[in-house]
Amino acid sequence: MATLGITRWRSLLCCALTWAVQSNASVIVQLKVVEGEGMEHHTGSRATRGLTVQVTDETGKPVQNAAVSFRLPDAGATGVFSSGLRTEIVNTGPDGRATVWGMRWNNTAGPVEIRITAVKDQARAGIVSTQYLSDAVAEAAVKAGGEGEFKASHKGHSKWLWLAAAAGGAAAAGMAFGRSRGASPAAASAPAGISIGSPSINVGHP
Repeated sequence: MATLGITRWRSLLCCALTWAVQSNASVIVQLKVVEGEGMEHHTGSRATRGLTVQVTDETGKPVQNAAVSFRLPDAGATGVFSSGLRTEIVNTGPDGRATVWGMRWNNTAGPVEIRITAVKDQARAGIVSTQYLSDAVAEAAVKAGGEGEFKASHKGHSKWLWLAAAAGGAAAAGMAFGRSRGASPAAASAPAGISIGSPSINVGHP
C-alpha cells in the first residue's frame, strides 16, 4: 500500500511539473515599436531620440521584467550603442516598455535594420525596426542652419546700420536746417555796414 501511495504521488507530481512547463511554454508575448520607427538620422551623428518597444501578453497586458535585446547590423549603415557594442539589453518596466537611445551612427548612408527580441520565461518574440541614415539630411541641415544664421545676422546688422544711418542723416539734416534757419535771421538783422572815409578838401588855385 505504501509503495502504491508513493507511486501515485510521483505520478501526480510529474503531471503537475509537466503542466507547469507546458503552461510557461504556451505563454504568448507580443512585441511592437511604439516610438522611433522609421526615423531618419544624420550620418555620423548621435541619436538624441529613443527607440521604444512594448511587450504585452496575448490579452494586451504589459509584461514586466521581459529582457529586450536590440541588435544593430554588423556592416553597412549601422552604429554602436553608448557602451560601444552593437547589442544592448534592456528590461521592461511596469508599463512593459523598453527604450534605447544615444546610438552613435557611422558615416554610411542607408537603412539600418535593428533586430529586436523580447524574452520572458519560455516565451519569445522578435521584430525588426528600420531607421535611416542620410548624408542629404546632414548637408541640408548644415547648409540651412549656417546660411540662415548668417543671413539673419547680416540682415539684422544692415537693418540697424541703415536705421542708424537714417537717424544720423536726419540729425545732420536737422542740424544743417537749424543752422541755416538760425543764421538767416542773424544775417537779416545785421545790416550791411557802409564805410565812410574822412572828408577831404582840396584847395587849389582858382
